[in-house]
Amino acid sequence: MPNGTTITATKVTAPPAWALMERQLFSLMEESARQYTSKYAERGGATLLAEDLDDLYEQFYNFGLFYALGGADDMLDLHLQQWNATNRISDQTINHRPIHNNHTKTFTPAQHNEFWGMNHPMEWHHLGEGLMAWYDMGVADPTISENARRSRRFAAMYIGEDPESDLWDAGKRIIRSPFQSSQGPVLEGDVHWANTMLLAGRYLGGEVNYYGVRASLYPIVPHLEAHWFQNPQRRAYIVDLFNKLVLQRDTPNTLAAAALVTDAYLYTGDDKYKQWVLDYLEAWIDRTNKNGGITPDNVDHDGVIGGGREGVFWGGQYGWNHYQGYNIMFHGINTAVECALMLTGDYEYLDLLRSQLKVIVDAAKIEDDGQLITPVRYGPEGWILTPPVGRGMNDGIPSRGVMQGPSPMRAQEMMHLYHASMDSQDYEFITHIRDQDVRRDWNEVGDRLGEKNGGETEFSRFQYYDGKNPDWPMKILTAEYNEAISKYEEMMEDERLPYDIITTNQMPQHLVLTKGLTQVTMGTPQATYNGGLMRSTVRYFDKDRGRAGLPPDTAALVDEIRPDGAGIQLVNTNHGETRRVIVQAGAFGEHDFTEVAFHREGDDGDTVLPVHGKAFVVELPPSTAIRLNAGMNRYVNKPSYAFPWHGESIPIPFHE
Repeated sequence: MPNGTTITATKVTAPPAWALMERQLFSLMEESARQYTSKYAERGGATLLAEDLDDLYEQFYNFGLFYALGGADDMLDLHLQQWNATNRISDQTINHRPIHNNHTKTFTPAQHNEFWGMNHPMEWHHLGEGLMAWYDMGVADPTISENARRSRRFAAMYIGEDPESDLWDAGKRIIRSPFQSSQGPVLEGDVHWANTMLLAGRYLGGEVNYYGVRASLYPIVPHLEAHWFQNPQRRAYIVDLFNKLVLQRDTPNTLAAAALVTDAYLYTGDDKYKQWVLDYLEAWIDRTNKNGGITPDNVDHDGVIGGGREGVFWGGQYGWNHYQGYNIMFHGINTAVECALMLTGDYEYLDLLRSQLKVIVDAAKIEDDGQLITPVRYGPEGWILTPPVGRGMNDGIPSRGVMQGPSPMRAQEMMHLYHASMDSQDYEFITHIRDQDVRRDWNEVGDRLGEKNGGETEFSRFQYYDGKNPDWPMKILTAEYNEAISKYEEMMEDERLPYDIITTNQMPQHLVLTKGLTQVTMGTPQATYNGGLMRSTVRYFDKDRGRAGLPPDTAALVDEIRPDGAGIQLVNTNHGETRRVIVQAGAFGEHDFTEVAFHREGDDGDTVLPVHGKAFVVELPPSTAIRLNAGMNRYVNKPSYAFPWHGESIPIPFHE
């Protein structure tokens, strides 16, 4: 390591309960991952599941992150095996699964150049989900040559270096469609697709799609009738409008592509990737300013807000009016501003996310019991603050899916914003929400512990760091263990043979849960699920084994977070062997430690050692524990996937 600061723990003690639970959780989920891949995949890694490509990735998406937290060596091997196998069986040139495709959701050959192809193009709600499995391979081990090459190839599609993809218009600073592929943007759709997006119909005139309405033609078509496709002239007119007003657009959801391009930067350090992220984000900042402070959800190919729809800023794919309102759009904004801050150290980029949260709260109402209710959707009459009507009927045909109604403010974005900024104004924003949130107990971890939600467990995490929920580490780890053991037992009771698994196409819920481990060990919110990069206050490496993650038997807890540092507890639960931990500032070394204070047994006061670097080493003799008070300068270093001992560049064997 370039920095020689080493600290040795001297306090011999029984491990605290949270540390034992943390290690039990590691052990349980290691076994869960092994059993899952053995039972529900072929030996080469190919899944038995029939699903969309992003859902195939989601079956194992965080095995690499689990490894990077401290999971066993084979967790990364399983991740790589399944990721590569998923790519092989999903290539558009083969039909991997010619039989048993009679499920509602079927296997579709979807890839071209290891990315979604024109057979199965996607938008960033689903691209982001699938790419979660990609990003954490750089976190786990950035020295794999083919992954470094892939990072550049994937980024090339978005920054204008891949003529086949043709996604980026540099002059207008737009991505040319919300639906994208490695073979180009989707600029035209058919009647079935239009009906699915505009009326939530999975089939023409048939069953409603549970996703709900995802785009609008307002104001050109204020109300689209259920049977619009039966008249040939009307059908042609609506499909043409759908192409122009929905498909031939850029939307802020695609801001999540900032993570894919930043991923290439973290491998290479090439400023062209950084510049693209800033150019694209600044384009949306400009559009927000031009639109009176509300981020528009659609711009045409000339970069005009609401072009072709009389300047109406809402109605785009997964925009303000879609069935979940701001939910998906905010994923993209959140991801992009975090990337920009990390790449530049400029906190002003956070203003875009901050301003949109303020827009939501400024439109809120207070109900009779004092509960703050925020709108989720925007429509012809403005902010929608009335409960949804549910599935609507139009001429006897279900024409609307489930709509999300106004609700108490969700946690994800405001907690991410505060963790990124550590600014008092963002802290006060959260406490303002808390003061008017009379229906929820912020100290409870809740019952939605899966990886994919709006950040409900972030309330209890915030309370812990605000001094109001001291038992939170044990509560979240215990809850996550209970969830994981329940899913493990369900899997072990499944006696189906591979043929039955294929024909029933029913898989157990995801068994490896990394949310609580991420929150507790790294002092951070979980990454934005739909495509965000890993966040952390600190992360860890095993000095003796030369790999990412906590050493065996070692537990970590970030017990304090502040603008200029953090409190970190490290415990060696092994009573016979010494463990050595490298502690790094930030997920990608973007922060710098200034000094570390700690207590040596027998001394009257604390020892303070200068660090002035990205990392330091902690030696943990058997059965010892230590608390570190680490000073920190935030966002002062060039971020990189490089490990602390790599130096200025990642030692990739076959580096171009």
